[in-house]
Amino acid sequence: MIARTLTQKILALAKVFPVITVTGPRQSGKTTLLKAIFPDKQYVSLEDPDTRIFAQNDPRAFLANLPDGGILDEVQRVPALLSYLQTRVDQNQIMGEFILSGTQNLLLMDQLSQTLAGRTALLKLLPLSNFELEATEYADQNWEERVINGGYPRIYDKNILPSDFYASYFETYVERDVRQLKNIQNLDLFTKFVMLCAGRTGQLLNITSLANDCGISHHAAQSWLSLLQTSYVIFLLQPHFENFSKRIVKMPKLYFYDTGLAAHLLKLNEAEQLKTHYIRGGLFENMILNEIQKHYYNQGNNPPIYFWRDQTGHEIDCMIESASCFDLIEIKSAMTFQEEFLKQIRYFRKLNNNKKTTTAKIVYTGDFHRKQDEFELLPWNKLYKSLN
Repeated sequence: MIARTLTQKILALAKVFPVITVTGPRQSGKTTLLKAIFPDKQYVSLEDPDTRIFAQNDPRAFLANLPDGGILDEVQRVPALLSYLQTRVDQNQIMGEFILSGTQNLLLMDQLSQTLAGRTALLKLLPLSNFELEATEYADQNWEERVINGGYPRIYDKNILPSDFYASYFETYVERDVRQLKNIQNLDLFTKFVMLCAGRTGQLLNITSLANDCGISHHAAQSWLSLLQTSYVIFLLQPHFENFSKRIVKMPKLYFYDTGLAAHLLKLNEAEQLKTHYIRGGLFENMILNEIQKHYYNQGNNPPIYFWRDQTGHEIDCMIESASCFDLIEIKSAMTFQEEFLKQIRYFRKLNNNKKTTTAKIVYTGDFHRKQDEFELLPWNKLYKSLN
């Protein structure tokens, strides 16, 4: 098992919360991690039909069979169980008594907010980060290989070809998660929709254009985008709305939680194919944003990240905002630094006019790392070392 950064945060929070909830994409390693962290706790999967029926029909007896607590997997399948769980943990006041996991983000969050608010710590486990892979034999991959391989642990632990893994993964996703969440009659059309999303990786989300290209209504496109977000396939990076005296683009940008899945949907199965593909820059940008997300989620925090773009085309690929600072990040799929890379950073700083402190990073595909007053130049696989 590859060591996961989130381990320390889970252990720390299990000392002060009676319930720990870990969400994330299917097969991101939640079950493996939780079993390793809590080897003495009984593991129960509510995906199993018999177990699920027992929990639904007699939740008190179900919980009584777990006198020392336990790990409850896919807990969103039995939402009524959470109310009984609330009563149990309120009575016992045992920290770390129950560990919950699930793959349906928004659905599970709604259920938890109604029943376990204040009683559970909420954490997200995404696929493997570059930092986690650095300690393994896979550390020397080039960036194209890392994009194609993605971050799902089974690819590395079991030495599975990405093309084989993602074909099975996506088929399972459509047959299980999609059917559970939405009554979609035409799954082939839905598959086409997801593939069209992959082709828009790193682009502004134009729902009307996406719907027209797929041959569905605007309402259906919105509904399917929500489904893809709920089930940890895509995320939407929001624009920073502060005006800076310019008209600002307010559409989000579309990215995938895992570049390997996006590449598979685009029929990219070899690193060599990516070198001349039109989506090269978008997938590299997606990978870097994934790394920033994972850095914050692994600390138990929500990523304070945005992009910035005005209607004249000036853009900052990623902004990490704190109370006193903007950390500006430009993401370039080039191996050689060019002065042109600083153009957008300088433009933003001029608009900002010292209203807020700014730092700047340029993340690229080269190997040379240097710091100077105006910016820091970072190789793609060293970004995690510079994040706070």
